[in-house]
Amino acid sequence: MKLYGSFTSPFVRHVRMVLLETGLPCEFIETDQAGSAAKSPTKRVPFLEDGETFLTDSSSIIKYLREKAGQEFCKTAKELDEFCLVNTALDTTVNLFFIKRDEVDIQTIPYLQRQAARIESTVAELNQLQLPVAPPYTDAQLRLACYIGWCKLRKQVDFTQHTTLENFYSGIQAYPAFQSTQPPQS
Repeated sequence: MKLYGSFTSPFVRHVRMVLLETGLPCEFIETDQAGSAAKSPTKRVPFLEDGETFLTDSSSIIKYLREKAGQEFCKTAKELDEFCLVNTALDTTVNLFFIKRDEVDIQTIPYLQRQAARIESTVAELNQLQLPVAPPYTDAQLRLACYIGWCKLRKQVDFTQHTTLENFYSGIQAYPAFQSTQPPQS
């Protein structure tokens, strides 16, 4: 099995955490934008090759790995909804990060202003969740930790007013799979 990705991607980090939790053997191949554009129709990471199986989205990869290890992915509709809520914030924040990096002023484009507002309202909703400060963690919670970590790394969201999220993030710092997948600090 081969996982292609980058060390800074929050999507890849979640997959790497699942690999650590399941103990499944997998080769990690660091891939840049050119490599992902050449190998994946989505032109992004992660993607996974396992024999004839080729998966191009972190959610399907995580489901595949959990099932391969005899585990469940998002056991309830509520957990899946929380996972999707985090994904909404994550996708939107990552997209705005790259748009801003291309020197687009998001304040001048109404659609992008709505996307920024989506991040704010979604983070506020995530802050209302009942979150643990110690394992075990669900995949929705692991995704949330990867999101918060990436936002802090890239300085994209200020969580200081979201104490539930800050407490959760503080607690998951001690989780071995989270510690060992820490992206390089730049």
